[in-house]
Amino acid sequence: MGETTILTDPVFSNRIGIGIGPVTIGMKRLRPPAMELASIPKPDLILLSHAHFDHFDLPSLRALESKSTTVITASKTGDLLRLPRYAAVHELGWGESRQVGPVTVRAFQVRHWGARMQTDRYRGFNGYTIEADGERVVFGGDTALTDRFCALKSSKPWDLAIMPIGAYDPWIYAHCTPEQAWRMGNDAGAEHFLPIHHQTFALSREPLAEPIMRLRNIAGGEQSRIALSEIGAEWRL
Repeated sequence: MGETTILTDPVFSNRIGIGIGPVTIGMKRLRPPAMELASIPKPDLILLSHAHFDHFDLPSLRALESKSTTVITASKTGDLLRLPRYAAVHELGWGESRQVGPVTVRAFQVRHWGARMQTDRYRGFNGYTIEADGERVVFGGDTALTDRFCALKSSKPWDLAIMPIGAYDPWIYAHCTPEQAWRMGNDAGAEHFLPIHHQTFALSREPLAEPIMRLRNIAGGEQSRIALSEIGAEWRL
């Protein structure tokens, strides 16, 4: 956004889960990342929605450590990071905001949960609004259907809603369907829609290509509002 490079929930590892020495016990990627970690510019800001392994990947975050990078994360999750290795790490609760250079980030409540393990249910989970240089983005993180996006709507539309569309079968109470994601983006008043959280890890039972097909179907004659439908594609506001 403008001159600021922002990464949201970066996961570049081939496998996510619990690390035991050099071995990671957990899910393997179904397809490689759209870009290699070495190919992206050093981020000015990393935005973390919650501590689940498929959103908060410690090997990726350690590879991204830099004294020129600030991290904004959910409440009670900063302890998972090596804090001195970043420029700053800020935890945000719902309704709280932080300015990082020209970027203003505000956390809002979504319908999910934040525990990384069975014993840390105290950890927070966020959606975010991101505003910089006249551009406005909603990042939904992970969420089931909620009316919280209605509160984001104002007289000025959001340029983009980054919304999860997969892992709803059978986890409908934690992850929204593509139709529900489309509805929440519209509730917020977003002009464009960037679908995430699909075709990467086998988190649920729906067929791999079903979420994006259902999204295209619900968009109907408004296909131009879908910013990206193929992993690895590029879109400019």
